[in-house]
Amino acid sequence: MAVENVNLKNHSNDTTSSSYLARNLWSGFLFGLGLVAFIDEAVFHQLLHWHHFYDKSTTSIGLVSDGLFHAFSWFATVGSLFMLADLRRRNALRLTRWWGGVLLGAGIFQLYDGTIQHKLMRLHQIRYNVHILPYDLTWNILAVVMIVVGATLIIRARSQSQLPRGERSYEPQ
Repeated sequence: MAVENVNLKNHSNDTTSSSYLARNLWSGFLFGLGLVAFIDEAVFHQLLHWHHFYDKSTTSIGLVSDGLFHAFSWFATVGSLFMLADLRRRNALRLTRWWGGVLLGAGIFQLYDGTIQHKLMRLHQIRYNVHILPYDLTWNILAVVMIVVGATLIIRARSQSQLPRGERSYEPQ
């Protein structure tokens, strides 16, 4: 039995395995998604009162939808931080890959929100009673920029991990 545990332990400490690389990406992705959702909720819903998550009903329903949206963002953020702590504990954290995931998650969420929820489903707009085009362009262009930068970081991290060990640049832990 002790031999099996040693083998499992040695296998689980391979910090370059694809499962750890995937966890870095997913932890960052969930953090980015949760962070942008939290910022959207706190700034645009609560502080500026520009809209609710669901604006096709009463203000009370809009507030309930905001609460559910806020809970979702916190579950994603907290879950991602547990994954991050586990990666650090196992010495398997790859910051470039993680930050790429953060930007990718944030950008995909924002682009989904700006195109699907705002335009196709019409759950809400960024703002009402104003010329909406500058808001839509800013929202969606920022989303695309985050996606491109995040994807670039992920590709760079992947190419770094494929180099022989002596040729790798230092990846901060």
